[in-house]
Amino acid sequence: MTDQQTNLNNCRALNPENLEASVKSKVLRLASALPLLVASAAAAFAESAAPKQADVLENYANIAEANYKDSLAAAKKLQVAIEKLIAEPSEATLKAAREAWLISRVPYTQTEAFRFGNPIIDEWEGKVNAWPLDEGLIDYVAASYGDDSPENELYVANVISKKLIKVNGKDVDASKITKSLLADDLHEAGGVEANVSTGYHAVEFLLWGQDLNGTGPGAGNRPPTDFDPKNCTGGNCDRRAQYLSVVTDLMIDDLKWMAKQWGKNGAARLAVTQATGTNGVRAIFTGLGSLTYGEMAGERMKLGLLLHDPEEEHDCFADNTHNSHYYNVIGIRNIYFGEYTRPDGSKVSGPSASDLVRAKDPEIDKRVRAAINNTVEKMGVLKQRAETKERYDQMIAHGNTEGNAVVQAAIDALVAQAKELERAIAVLKLEAIQFEGSHSLDEPGKVLPQ
Repeated sequence: MTDQQTNLNNCRALNPENLEASVKSKVLRLASALPLLVASAAAAFAESAAPKQADVLENYANIAEANYKDSLAAAKKLQVAIEKLIAEPSEATLKAAREAWLISRVPYTQTEAFRFGNPIIDEWEGKVNAWPLDEGLIDYVAASYGDDSPENELYVANVISKKLIKVNGKDVDASKITKSLLADDLHEAGGVEANVSTGYHAVEFLLWGQDLNGTGPGAGNRPPTDFDPKNCTGGNCDRRAQYLSVVTDLMIDDLKWMAKQWGKNGAARLAVTQATGTNGVRAIFTGLGSLTYGEMAGERMKLGLLLHDPEEEHDCFADNTHNSHYYNVIGIRNIYFGEYTRPDGSKVSGPSASDLVRAKDPEIDKRVRAAINNTVEKMGVLKQRAETKERYDQMIAHGNTEGNAVVQAAIDALVAQAKELERAIAVLKLEAIQFEGSHSLDEPGKVLPQ
């Protein structure tokens, strides 16, 4: 190229019009690359801001410990109220004991989100929260209850009225109601899960008695004189009081044991915090997903709605099912958000499952949080309806279109929540987690009457 040609090219390059086009081209290239640069920077920041898995698991264990300790503390207050009822049976002391039971359910039902992923809890939970129960095992029942069951030889055993009963063909001394009798001889006797002799629902039945209202208004209505040997109704008032005292004390023992498992060197804490690989995080999401889908949306809600059967409601004697459902979803939120508010208003909080998901994909975390908040909102509507218009057993009644719709909306929210939790599991690249299922959701034809 000659010097003259070079100078000509340089002049063209310096031409204002050419210079402007060149600048515009570079700006456009930079602008087109900017979103990628921003996204890359955001991803790098999110990864660097991700909490350590160990810190998330530690906070999870701290919340569990606090939650079970609060359940224990509330149960001890319940025990005080029950001992007052036994010492001085009256409408006032019975009402106080019932109120204490209702209060005790608030912290406990929040612990249920720790189930399913933690074998220690799964093996223990039936001692304190098994349901539904064949109440005829424990005490007198109405004639409408029936006098036998082909599935349960202890259907109307009424241990309170007997000093000798036969279990699995063997005579069992029931002359004194003891923890061993309730926990070892009667609970799930004969392999029948409905033989529930211990835990919250046994206490509930003794405080309220049967709810004989079907899907109509009203809860159980046991009179305080059922505990008064001097003015006894229902017979065997001294033994009924003894059963109530022993079963409450046994429940406290069980809650004390579980709170200890989440202490500094507790087996449940160590199983999570020292889990290899992602097993600790898997435990978190297994619990969240299984309680959400199979247990709550399915067994606790959809089944009863399909059958329109009040026997399928959780806290059936006290008509407290709306609160149990509501605080179950609060428990799910506690764990995913990594924050638990204790009865005294103090908080236990720290790095969370939400933080882990957000570090991988902020949009997925946003979706999960929105789904959980939506479930809490829908369950809040159900709770408010129960407290102002009609109880849960009335809502699921056949022909109650409006009440059925409120329950179904909460079920739909839970199902949607389960799907978002599955997205979070995929983002975290956890091995496939199988949530608890339910025929009522997956194969409703198997639970509907033929």
